[in-house]
Amino acid sequence: MTSELNDFHDSEGQEIPGELPLMAVRDVVIFNYMIIPLFVGRPASVGAVNDAMSKDKLLMLVTQRDASLDEPQSEDMYDVGMVCMIMRTLKLPDGRLKVLVQALRKARVEAFIQEEPHHIARIELIQDEEVEEVSVEMEALMRNVREQTEKILSLKGIMSSDLMVILNNVEEPGRLADLVVSNLQLKVSESQAVLETFDPALRLKKVADYLQKELEVSTMQAKIQSEAKEEMSRTQREYYLREQLQALKKELGDIDD
Repeated sequence: MTSELNDFHDSEGQEIPGELPLMAVRDVVIFNYMIIPLFVGRPASVGAVNDAMSKDKLLMLVTQRDASLDEPQSEDMYDVGMVCMIMRTLKLPDGRLKVLVQALRKARVEAFIQEEPHHIARIELIQDEEVEEVSVEMEALMRNVREQTEKILSLKGIMSSDLMVILNNVEEPGRLADLVVSNLQLKVSESQAVLETFDPALRLKKVADYLQKELEVSTMQAKIQSEAKEEMSRTQREYYLREQLQALKKELGDIDD
């Protein structure tokens, strides 16, 4: 499940050291293969980015447990996150950095070896369990997850054709689970629970459970919005009719005079 090596070479030959600068992110859980822009302004975060840029551009990203904390300590962060490659940095007029990162490998923080002026962590790479063969049951679950995702996106009014093309071509359960979760706004705790499920089949089942709940909520939300819209339309029609009636009464009154 986890790599025992201090250093790791991924499929593209990228060496991942056993110690990396670490940055905490808020309100987002990063999954494999994601490319995501981050706006970096906190001194510790800027320090971690600069440290990574001065070396091999590799950065360990973990999610804060409490997004309101401006100076999170080691106990305020989840242990499992992603080793990411910094692809591009841009200094903004307000002094912040805009950093584009690509997730490379899932990893666990084993220990913090530095906390000031920025975090440096000893990490252990995590290897998901392999799925030797996709069973009929798993194939059915994958199809169900795709259908639920499409329904949720439709209820939210999100154009999903491009995403669905991608999802329909994903054949690995864990990869499908990661893609779905990274494109839906689940709670951070739910997304983190998915990230920390290393069995791909179990990860997909967990996502299916979350999707079912999200589908029920989205359906109810769409119903409430529809009813509110109908009520607003009815109120507007009644107001228009009242205005017409008052105008007619005034006109008749003028004629009577």
